[in-house]
Order: sequence, then C-alpha cells, then structure tokens
Amino acid sequence: MARKHPRPQVSRRKFLAGVAVAGAASAVPPAQAATTASTTAAARRPSALPPTMHVAAAESGTPKDLAGARIGGVAGSDFMVDVIKTLDIKYLPSNPASSFRAIHESLINYGGNKMPEFLTCAHEESAVAMAHGYFKVAGKPLMTLCHGTVGLQHAAMAVYNAWCDRVPLIVVGGNDLDAAHRPPGVPTIHSAQDINALVRDFTKWDDTPVSLQHFAQSFVRAYKIAMTPPYGPVAISLDAGLQQEPIRNNGEKLYIPRYVPSSPPQGDSGAVKEAARLLANAQNPVIVADRAARSENGMRLLVELAELLQAQVIDQGGRMNFPNTHHLHRPPTAVGNADVVLGLELTDFWATVNAYIDNGEHGIGINTSRVKPETKLVSINASELLTKSNYQDFQRFQSVDVSMPADAEATLPALIEAVKAAIANDRKAAIEKRGEAAKKAFADGRERTRQAAALAWDASPISTARMSMEIWAQIKDLDWSLVSVSGVGFNWPNRLWPMEKYYRYLGASGGYGVGYGAPASVGAALANRDLGRFSVNIQADGDLMYAPGVLWTAARHNIPQLAVMFNNRGYHQEVMHVQRLSNFRNRVANLGNDMGPIGTSIQNPDIEYHKLAESMGWWAKGPIKDPAELGPAIKEAVAVVKSGQPALLNVWTQPR
Repeated sequence: MARKHPRPQVSRRKFLAGVAVAGAASAVPPAQAATTASTTAAARRPSALPPTMHVAAAESGTPKDLAGARIGGVAGSDFMVDVIKTLDIKYLPSNPASSFRAIHESLINYGGNKMPEFLTCAHEESAVAMAHGYFKVAGKPLMTLCHGTVGLQHAAMAVYNAWCDRVPLIVVGGNDLDAAHRPPGVPTIHSAQDINALVRDFTKWDDTPVSLQHFAQSFVRAYKIAMTPPYGPVAISLDAGLQQEPIRNNGEKLYIPRYVPSSPPQGDSGAVKEAARLLANAQNPVIVADRAARSENGMRLLVELAELLQAQVIDQGGRMNFPNTHHLHRPPTAVGNADVVLGLELTDFWATVNAYIDNGEHGIGINTSRVKPETKLVSINASELLTKSNYQDFQRFQSVDVSMPADAEATLPALIEAVKAAIANDRKAAIEKRGEAAKKAFADGRERTRQAAALAWDASPISTARMSMEIWAQIKDLDWSLVSVSGVGFNWPNRLWPMEKYYRYLGASGGYGVGYGAPASVGAALANRDLGRFSVNIQADGDLMYAPGVLWTAARHNIPQLAVMFNNRGYHQEVMHVQRLSNFRNRVANLGNDMGPIGTSIQNPDIEYHKLAESMGWWAKGPIKDPAELGPAIKEAVAVVKSGQPALLNVWTQPR
C-alpha cells in the first residue's frame, strides 16, 4: 500500500517574490549600472553574480511537465522508494542525471536519504565498481542509477566485471521511453527503445516496467535473481515519465511483493556420492578453488573437507577460499601429481589442468597437459547454470568425469558427509601420512618465499616485496582487510601476509577491466568502515587514472582507507607483451625516451598521485623512492586512516 500524503502547499506569490529579488540586478539600466560600477571600482568583484529572473526560474521553478494537476498527487517515484526500502539497500552510489531526477528527488526528500543513502560519484563506472567492492565485504548488494544510453555505456565495463566475478548488483537506467512526450534535444539523444540491450549479454536478467505495480514486481524479482547463486548483476530500465506520474486512486491497489531468498542449487546426491568415492580412494587428491567460498562458512567447510582427506588445496584467488597459513595450502603446480582433481567454482578448468605457451608455435601458442592422462576430474560449478554465448567468459571447454552444475558452498556439507562414509579404515593411515608430507612441503615453500622476498630489499625504486612487508609491519595488529590489489602479477601480500579470515582478501575484478581497483576499494572500504575494520588498498598507477574522481567520493563521504600506490610508471603487463613479441621476432624493442616500449610507459611527465589525492581531500605524501623512508611514512598514514580520513602514499616501485 502506498503512503498517503497531504497535497503539497506551493505559494506562487512567495515564489515569484523571491525570483523578483534574485533578478533585481538584471533590471538595472546599462548607464546606471556603469555609474554604480565606477563608484565601487575599489571593491572586490564578486566571484558569482546574482541570477537573472530567467535563470532563477529555470533553476528553482516548477518544471512545465509537472505543472497543473500533477503537482497535487503523490509522486510515483515515492512508491518506488517504498519498494526499494523493503530490501534494506544501504547505499546508492550514482552520478546524478535528468532521466532519473524524479526518483532522485524522492530518495533524498521523501526517503530522507537513508536506506539507501545517495553517494555522489564522478563516473558511472566508479559507481558500479563501488557496489561491486561493497558486496564482497558486506555480502549485500547495492543499486546504482545510470543515465540512459550514455550513463549505461559508461557503466558497462564495471557491469561486465561484476558479471565475470559473480557479484550481484542492481543497475537501474533512467530512460525517456515515450517519443511523443520526451523532451527534444539531449534527452532524446540519451534515450533508447531498449537500453538494457547494452548490457544484456552480461546480466542475469533485465526488465522495463510500464507501471508502478510492474516496478514493484520487477525490483523485488531483480533482487531475488541477483542474490540467488550463481550471483550476478541485473538491470532495470526506468521510464522518466513513469517516475513522474502521480499515484492514482491513492495507491489503493498497489502492493509490494515480499522477498523470500531462494535456496542455492545443490549437487545431485548420486554425483556427490561418486565424487566422494573418487576422493576417498585417491592416492593424491588435489582441491582447486576459485570462487568456492561465498562466506566465512564456505572457508570453514573447505578446510574441513581438505583435512578429512589431507588433500592439498590450490586457492586461485577469486575469493578468500582457504587460509594461506594452513599446511595444505599449495601452489598451482600441485595439480601435476594429482590422481583426482576437485574443481570448485573454477573460472577456467581447462587452464587449471593445461598449460598454454604464448607465441610458441607460429604465434599461435602450444598447449600441454599439466596432469597425468589417468587423472580424474570432478567439477562443482554453478556457473554452468549461467552460460551465455557472445562474451567468452566461460573459457575453453574441459571434459570432466563428474560434473555438478551446483553451488559449491551449498554442496560441501553433503560432500563432506559422503567422504566420511566412503573412507575405509585401511585408508586412514595413508591419509595421515599424506598430511605429514604436506606439512614439510608447506614449510619448504614458505622458506623459499621468504628468500625470494629478500631479493633487492634495499633497491630504489622500492621492491614490491619490501613494500608489502612494510605495510604489514604497520597493520598486523589491526583488524585489516585488503580491499584491492589491482596490479596484475602483484601477489606478495597473498604469499607473505597471514590470511585466515574471509574478509582479509577479496579477489580480483573478474573481468580484468582496468579501472576496477580504485572504486572497488572505496566500496569495500565503505563496508569495512561500518564494520569497524581497517582497509588497505595497494593501488596500481594505471588503474587509478581510469577513474580518479572516486578519490573525491571517498573524501566527500568520509570513507577511510590506506591506499599505497604501486607506481611502476607503466602498463607493465603490456611492457612484457611487446618485449616478448620483439624477442620472438628477433627485434630490439623501440623504447623512445621511456623505460619501456613506446606506448606502455606512464612517465614524462611523471604523475604526482599524492598531489592528485590532496586536491580531492585526501591526506597524501610522496613520491617515496627510498625504502628507508617507507616504513615511517606508512606509520604516519595509518594514524591518519585510524582518525577516519583516507590517506594515500605515492610509492615508486620496481615493475613487479
């Protein structure tokens, strides 16, 4: 039932009087204005002149399409806000726009700017990426508003990241559907018959409501679909006219559907039993997890299964699946000795068990198997229920011996019980012996990591391993969360920092779209702020330059985080691509005047990220090139973040 409101009281007399006062300056004759100016020549010229009557009316007057009888009714967008509030959506990151002005006004005035709170963003891609990062900490989706064709195109890369990363979010696109009534000019250019088509290939579901009741059904359905594993983004096209229409008949026939979560899909009992039999009888089972854990409970279940089998676990890092301090934690090479591989929510099972050598065969590449021919493969992956055609995020096809299109975390309890039942008494000694061997291999691996981290410890620019350990030294006693590591190939925190809780590490972007790191870190830091945690972001330089305006959003909305720049002054992944091809073609890479091949460096001039951050309200310091200066600078920045402010350190680093 929509809320009932009294008819708004609009005083035309007071409104026009205000306009007359505001526009007085524009009514002064030119000669009189010149005389007045000459007598006040010494006075400081104001930074802004009073608006003319026309400007004042345009800025504060009632729009023509809302004049007359419409202004007396309750706005349809108020009912939309009622619908949104039933789903406990806490924040709404967005860039303001005319196509959703009605729901914007309802959110901040009727809704009180609470649940959700409007967060002002400088770019739609930042808004969506903030929602992406927020979910990975809070476990709750956010909605964002995008302006028609242009806003949704800006947001599209971030939506694709969320799709590939299996993250739920609700993208609402404003649109002027009715060509007979939409404003001419820019609003028409920004409209489309079907704006959802822009993102349909990488969203779970979309709709275009044509009535308020339709909106209520669509929005609750969208939330339900997004939050049913496999998670994913959804889209709703919201007509500007529908937002501005008054509620008819006092909303007597309007209702809001009740949201009831769906149970995640679980593996077939027969397939679970067969997988358990293979694992229980394996000589060297290996578990590979990518996005297996949706929560802390998912981590706990995976640890229980691994310890039951003393099976080595490879965490591919789509989520924090397995504690890196556990003796069963192993590197990707562990699949080589496996006789059974259990893949849990793998993005790319083919690449898990096969190797690809780039440019190895006439520029095409060479494929080789990582596993033995007789190795059995078991897959539990809900993404099989969500495969589309155009975008190739489903990767190469990999044949397996047992395939379960099911949610891994939901299936693990049944699999654990089935494995317990399948382990014969005469297998328990072998399983225990396997665990002892794993402890030694784990200890040896940790020692090799420590030795590798010590290389170039005192180098300038600063080694990435040293930067990681200097950060760790200052945050180790805090309840910290690594909200983003946006540099490709930067994995020192995962190797050196003890990660034993689900929120310690959030995974990557999913679609590997550059520009994810900074806004996703702000969204994740927002969730951590509400939970009382300390947020750390190791921020790649090239990534930040895609959407640096999100720094302002963090300062504006008091979202603290420690951002340490991974400033290697280049797109180093591409540096290596061009260098590799130059070597393959027996040519010297043309460096121009830079440190890397032409087109891959971010230098000359060097970007002063600390000044960029300062200009947007952050505490910042840099550039830091001497490793001896890094520890004290991080300590100072940590104190700033603990006081509630965002802080950035511009650190010059080695390329990797």
